[in-house]
Amino acid sequence: MSVATESTETFASLNPATGEVVGEHPVHDAAAVAQALERAREAAGWWRALGWKERRLRLLNVKGALTRNLNRMAEVIHQETGKPVQDAQLETIMAISHLDWAARNARKILGPRTVYPGLMAINQRCELEYQPLGVVGVIGPWNYPIFTPMGSIAYALAAGNAVVFKPSEFTPGVGLLLAELVEGVVPEHPVLQVVTGLGPTGAALASSPDVDKIAFTGSGRTAKRVMAACAENLTPIVAECGGKDACIVDSDADLDAAADAALWGAMSNAGQTCIGVERIYVLDDVYDRFLGKITEKAKELRPGFDREAAYGPITMPGQLDVIERHIKDALAKGGKAVVGGAESVRKPYVEPVVLTDVPDDSSAVCEETFGPTITVHRVKDLDEAVEKANRTSYGLAGTIFSGSRSRAMDAARRMRSGMTSINAFAAFAQVAALPFGGVGESGFGRIHGADGLREFARPKAITRQRFATMNLTSFGRTEKEMARVLGLINMIHGRRYKR
Repeated sequence: MSVATESTETFASLNPATGEVVGEHPVHDAAAVAQALERAREAAGWWRALGWKERRLRLLNVKGALTRNLNRMAEVIHQETGKPVQDAQLETIMAISHLDWAARNARKILGPRTVYPGLMAINQRCELEYQPLGVVGVIGPWNYPIFTPMGSIAYALAAGNAVVFKPSEFTPGVGLLLAELVEGVVPEHPVLQVVTGLGPTGAALASSPDVDKIAFTGSGRTAKRVMAACAENLTPIVAECGGKDACIVDSDADLDAAADAALWGAMSNAGQTCIGVERIYVLDDVYDRFLGKITEKAKELRPGFDREAAYGPITMPGQLDVIERHIKDALAKGGKAVVGGAESVRKPYVEPVVLTDVPDDSSAVCEETFGPTITVHRVKDLDEAVEKANRTSYGLAGTIFSGSRSRAMDAARRMRSGMTSINAFAAFAQVAALPFGGVGESGFGRIHGADGLREFARPKAITRQRFATMNLTSFGRTEKEMARVLGLINMIHGRRYKR
């Protein structure tokens, strides 16, 4: 069974573009969550015992099932989030790629390996392996309801864990379809279960002593509540909490490519992207040309639910008020709207908004907007651009456009973020081998890549004595043995090092 025990209480998931009911789903309470975790514990033991080869085979078959149902999954995403079908298809493709990488690389990253013991323990054979945690709880977001949670689900399963997934109350159908596909390939035990509901359902998952780790994606405010619940049982957590990402445009950048990428980063998915571009810092000598290009491109975009629309509605109704507040605050503090304005907020859509001359203390610059708006800023040089990009409590990702490899790499290294993409938007998200995560209010821990696999495993060190030698950890230790060791240590480590 991939879905927790039914409940008499239900909630509806709605199409944010039309208001129509997409589906009715049970509200799973703490008792239902506990039952799911109990089943997961048993499933985890079976899944672990299968071994690397069998888990790999099954996960690759899950990947195949998801691929064959790609259009079906994309349609559910389209209906529950309102995003264009092609964007939903692209999101699903990225999720498939990550599932494939996790399945194929888990053994290489986490399997047993020998470690050189060093001269002092030369008689020891040392082995390191990464063991499954057991049961992982995943609390997913609504903005990328298959791609983002797959970064935890696929890697946790590949590491040998069972998963209980609580999808967002805005996108429960996506989680249920994924669980259905997994159950079709792995019918023996519920290695992936879904619990649906509102905040209390996620709280029950996070606060349970029967979960071994929580992977959370959402706002920093909610993350703090989840962490507090996890603290009761010292349950570890990996948290991805959004950002206020910046794009830097250098003097010698390809301005057409920069404007195209920055606009996509800001407006795609109606701006509801944790790694989306919310601030653009452009060097003075190309500022006017860049602004002209991005303004022209932004005016061509139209939100809607039809196939020709550039992006869809605002999925979470409450976010409309935040977006409108940010626009009005920017204008009230002297900013200018070169595209759109406060009137661009037309429920459930927000038309493109491009703001200039917005002061640094405006909420549009300081707070996560999560809408199709951007602020464009003029800076004198790359140092000022990096300094202003880093002037935030967030630190998730960033983008740099430059014709100079060395200048771009230097700026990328100085940017306070978990990921930075040069001359493209968010290319790192497509590369399954790269870790994904932030610093500061953007969270901690990593999904994706080798770091993502290790996030869902515990390192286990084992030593085995191969032959007897001087036993220094014994009350039978002699003065002569200790003198020999001290002489050896002085010879190896006592030298002076010169520049």
